[in-house]
Amino acid sequence: MSEKDFIEKMVELMDTEQEVALTTKLEDIEEWDSLSYVAFLAMCNGISSRRIMPKEVKAATTINDLYELIKGEA
Repeated sequence: MSEKDFIEKMVELMDTEQEVALTTKLEDIEEWDSLSYVAFLAMCNGISSRRIMPKEVKAATTINDLYELIKGEA
């Protein structure tokens, strides 16, 4: 998945109007909440070949951190 595609999926997942980039901090996105967290984990199960652990998502601080999890490089 390309960076652009990932950002588009994240904007859709969080249903946010906010400008989102890889450097965007999750704490700065009002819509990044428990529902978005669970939706992200569900999305990961559908597109990633590795199992993403909840603690890995909790440790993420930026959109790029989440992208790296999807890519499997984190």
